[in-house]
Amino acid sequence: MATNTRVLRCSPEDVFGVLADGWLYPSWVVGASRIRDVDESWPAPQSSIQHSFGVWPVLLDDSTYVLEWDPPRRAKLRARGWPIGEAFVLIEVKRRGDGCVVRIVEDAVVGPGKLIPPFLRDIGIHYRNTETLRRLGYLAEGRAGR
Repeated sequence: MATNTRVLRCSPEDVFGVLADGWLYPSWVVGASRIRDVDESWPAPQSSIQHSFGVWPVLLDDSTYVLEWDPPRRAKLRARGWPIGEAFVLIEVKRRGDGCVVRIVEDAVVGPGKLIPPFLRDIGIHYRNTETLRRLGYLAEGRAGR
């Protein structure tokens, strides 16, 4: 499992404010390019967002589901991105001084992505989630500045 951590200058509530807005998903998730629909109950457990990933004209439609939602501490998601497969994503946030620490743990759980050797898979996911956390930080810190 790939693990990424980043210290942000905002509260855990600011981070979860971004996560709770399903329409912002492609703004912070690397690879997601657009949102097609967000369940009215998002981010309640079992709710989903319908998204696309890739770059036009090669876009693939899929979805992400909430497995657990415990703001402002933890969210567990199941992100689908077929034909690559599905991933388990854990986002944990802990207060630290005037800010917080955000940790993302992710791994492929179903599909062809699971066939990639773990150390190679972790390198790719880690690299991608470094940028994902940077983007999430920009949004959450910007929210805190308002």
